Amino acid sequence: MTTSLVYEVTVSVDRAILDEFDAWLEQHIREMLELPGFISAETFESEAGSPDRAGRIVHYVLESDDALEEYLAGPAEEMRRAGALRFGDRLEASRRVLRPAHAPERASSPEFCLNCQARLQGQYCARCGQRARGRLISIWELVRDAVGDLFELDSRLWQTIIPLMLRPGQLTHDYLVGRRARFMPPFRTYLVLSIVFFLVAFFDPQQQFGILFEPESEPQGAEARRRTAEEIRRGVLEDLEAEGIDVSRSAGAPGEGALPEPPPLPDADPERDNGVNVQVTPSGELDVNCNLDNFESGTPEWFSRRVTEERLREICNSIVADGGRSFFNQLLDNIPAALFILLPLMALALKMLYPLSKRYYVEHLLFVLHFHAFFFLILTLEVLFSRATSWLGLPELVRNLSVFVVSVYVPVYLYKAMRRVYEQGRAITLLKYLFLFLTYVIGLSLLLLFAAFYTAFSI
Repeated sequence: MTTSLVYEVTVSVDRAILDEFDAWLEQHIREMLELPGFISAETFESEAGSPDRAGRIVHYVLESDDALEEYLAGPAEEMRRAGALRFGDRLEASRRVLRPAHAPERASSPEFCLNCQARLQGQYCARCGQRARGRLISIWELVRDAVGDLFELDSRLWQTIIPLMLRPGQLTHDYLVGRRARFMPPFRTYLVLSIVFFLVAFFDPQQQFGILFEPESEPQGAEARRRTAEEIRRGVLEDLEAEGIDVSRSAGAPGEGALPEPPPLPDADPERDNGVNVQVTPSGELDVNCNLDNFESGTPEWFSRRVTEERLREICNSIVADGGRSFFNQLLDNIPAALFILLPLMALALKMLYPLSKRYYVEHLLFVLHFHAFFFLILTLEVLFSRATSWLGLPELVRNLSVFVVSVYVPVYLYKAMRRVYEQGRAITLLKYLFLFLTYVIGLSLLLLFAAFYTAFSI
């Protein structure tokens, strides 16, 4: 059984764009009436509850519930998005379904929302927005929802990333003046781009999914290194013999052909290597010296009570045990938290730099969120580009040039963003930029140092 029904759309629009909206609404109604199941439409004026806004009500008459469901499952979302992109938050709309008093509800329609148990008055719950009747979705719809924004040029993803990358400060400025519906929320943008950066920069498929890779033949690598060392040794011995130096005694010392150990320098200080000395070997591993014999000499008493020699030696030995891999991996896990702590600190620095701007603290925090999101985005692109140059066998000069461009673009971006958002002169902006940059370097260094200490004492 089919029964005609009315799909009511109530709109509140800014009076400043009322003429433009009315012209658009007329065209929009014509497009709606071309959809299957739409019979007619009627427009009414209404009170919007505010002198600077006007109200419009549109009644679309549909031939059946099936026609309404086909519209809601199909072109409805795209049409609503087109209106939101054109008018932004200057347009607000609400929708409901009106039925004739004698028309019975469909037998399969529940009386209460399955999600929040509120009484239903139409196709959607007025409290939580869930659809009144559930329906099965296809695998294609799941895939489209997951990756649709990546391939739709008018999606919020690309409308956020493009100005974030190419127009310093424009995204923050638009958000502060009220143009928000077209962009991704700032905090979500920061989280997504930071997660993508750490995945791209530090995710090692061979380490994470080692079971899928064939292990490297260790004996072959070791044998190659031994051959190289043997060739170098023989070359040195031949050069010494050519100079008339007898190497027969030194050749049979610790091992066949071994060279004598060089004597220590006469002015070497035996306490010179005391302490925890960390060096990075050419292979990328940590070479740690844990000599703590005279650790307590010269250290403050409050520090030595909390950080004892035994505790430091235990930490140092645990780092040495696996070449620093556990320390490095856990430090990488703590760096995002350190950068997150940096956000409110830099917003506070901006609040101090612009005391007369009449901006709230959260507005400065928004600026920092967008800049950090940009920073993660450009670093991600740089990492991907560097890896692509290695895979394609491009000259090292190409990668070095990209690093130079990024190193120049980031500080220039920050300066131009400050100019765009805070709208001050070049000279005063430059002075504040230098102070902010210095504050940023000091704050980041201290937080990374704290992250390293926290990591060392927690492994």
